[in-house]
Amino acid sequence: MPLTVSVIGTNYLGAAHAAGMAQFGHQVIGVDIDQARVDSLNAGRPTIFEPDLEPMLARHVASGQLRFTTDYAEIADWADVHFVAVGTPRAADGSADLSQVFAVADRLGPLLTRPTLVAGKSTVPVGTAARLQQRLRELAPAGDGVEVLWNPEFLREAHAVADTLRPDRIVLGAQSQQALATMRQVYARPIADQVPVVECDLATAELIKSAANTFLAMKISFINALAQMCEAAGGDVVPLADALGYDRRIGRDFLNAGLGFGGGCLPKDIAALAYRATELGVPQLTQLITAIETINDTQRSAVTHIAVRSLGDEVTGRRVAVLGAAFKPGTDDTRNSPALTVAAQLAALGAEVRVYDPQARVDLPELTQCPSLDEALDAADLVLHLTEWPQFRQLDPAALGSVVRRKVLIDARLRLDRDAWQRAGWQVIQPGRATSR
Repeated sequence: MPLTVSVIGTNYLGAAHAAGMAQFGHQVIGVDIDQARVDSLNAGRPTIFEPDLEPMLARHVASGQLRFTTDYAEIADWADVHFVAVGTPRAADGSADLSQVFAVADRLGPLLTRPTLVAGKSTVPVGTAARLQQRLRELAPAGDGVEVLWNPEFLREAHAVADTLRPDRIVLGAQSQQALATMRQVYARPIADQVPVVECDLATAELIKSAANTFLAMKISFINALAQMCEAAGGDVVPLADALGYDRRIGRDFLNAGLGFGGGCLPKDIAALAYRATELGVPQLTQLITAIETINDTQRSAVTHIAVRSLGDEVTGRRVAVLGAAFKPGTDDTRNSPALTVAAQLAALGAEVRVYDPQARVDLPELTQCPSLDEALDAADLVLHLTEWPQFRQLDPAALGSVVRRKVLIDARLRLDRDAWQRAGWQVIQPGRATSR
């Protein structure tokens, strides 16, 4: 049976979730404090680049099944379920900044006059759901009739639509059977398609998301540490990772060595878990996460050092072409982008850095963003492949050889065909692959 659903916060997570809820047949209102964003979404235009999102959004806005507002009064006693999908950015001390989460409680709580369910989707430290419920009950006329449930998201940027409509699993951290029954109605379609449902308590649901992100980060840092061992010992990290991937206990996903992870989620989420682990007296977890972060950070500086060596230690005035600015392909998100970190480090050393990305906008004044690939490559002394957009794998290295000044390529993502580039006369450097040096 269709429900009435609100989604509070409509950026990456919220926009995809709101459109997904409409796709599941529910009547949906999205809420955001940003009037410009609301106006754009009501016109069927997302304010982010996410494959397949715009047509789904536009279709449901046009049908009247989905709309957006800045007014909490429109949703308070209208929605059967209020989803909280606001940001939880990293604070200066590494903890999660929960101000947006509790701002939702302060705005929504006083307007709740009937029993209702508030379902958190934001990634939060364990214990946040209980605090949020306490504040809502203190503020709401409905009092104890307000229940908080935690339903963490597992969306991957560039795959948000698919992950919303066909999730790997649905986690429901609940306190009552009634709340679970309501959420099973919300997700009736994917549940009918045999998507696994994990029912648990609030604290476990909060920890599941943090644990998933930390495990993925650990896997990436592990293979990058092994890439450093391959460099030192004369090995090759690619067949090493392939061999590990055949082990069903390990799997090949997230075992691609390179620049490491970035973006707006993984770095801040694992830092928040480390902070909370310290608060709760679990130093072993904090130590593990610190090691993960250290390995990840060193990958960026290592690629910068390789670039400096390949330029003969003469960086000032040399032209460097950077392929990619987004933190991963399929998105325009440059938050904590490894590619931009390396590009900025080289610019700080005096290089003239030109960046090309199919979607992302570069807002660093020390970097020049080029509208075309040829403009970025023109007379380049060095080419760095830093974001693995699939179109970069289709490039013709022979043709590009006449555009650059020196045919030197650092493939920091280890995704280009090394043999093809070498046959075209390029020197190819792939970190962790000793035979390419």
